[in-house]
Amino acid sequence: MKQRIFIVHGWSAAPDREWFPWLADQLEPYGLAVHIPAMPDTMRPTIDEWVGALHTEIGELRSTDILVGHSIGCQTILRYLELYGDGVSVPVIFVAGWFSLQGLENAEEEDIARPWLDTAINLAFVRERCRPLCVILSDNDPYVALDENKRLFEDRLGGFVTVMHDMGHFSEAAGIYELPIVRDSILKFIL
Repeated sequence: MKQRIFIVHGWSAAPDREWFPWLADQLEPYGLAVHIPAMPDTMRPTIDEWVGALHTEIGELRSTDILVGHSIGCQTILRYLELYGDGVSVPVIFVAGWFSLQGLENAEEEDIARPWLDTAINLAFVRERCRPLCVILSDNDPYVALDENKRLFEDRLGGFVTVMHDMGHFSEAAGIYELPIVRDSILKFIL
């Protein structure tokens, strides 16, 4: 049975955009089963729909699985592990993950983000499911306040945080189509 990698894209993204296809191509030679589910209603993501879609995609979580999230995909993974991760710990990689946001452009974006920001997560439980947790943040992300989110990932989840220079939100808008640090982190987990 192939080892599975699940990559959860972010808000307004898609499996065939950003750095996700590049990462899948990079991992293919290692015989990994890479899944990049198309999350529902990507322009108006909701917790229930996104966590449900991830659960449907994964089925039964295996200790050999690796979960990778980008932006709101990280929130989705945290909430998925809270509901469906009992008894299993898996390597997790978060890119541009957040507990708080800045720079939302309008009231509609604030309304979409509010449930993700305000609905509590049992982080003590989730901390035991993310083993290890690698978090990759940028020093110029327009949405993720670096100092606050870095501290929260380290303190609340025991995450190992890497801060990269000038990567924005690790998205097409920042010109990011390849992300070797994610590939290299996954390879450390499997080799």
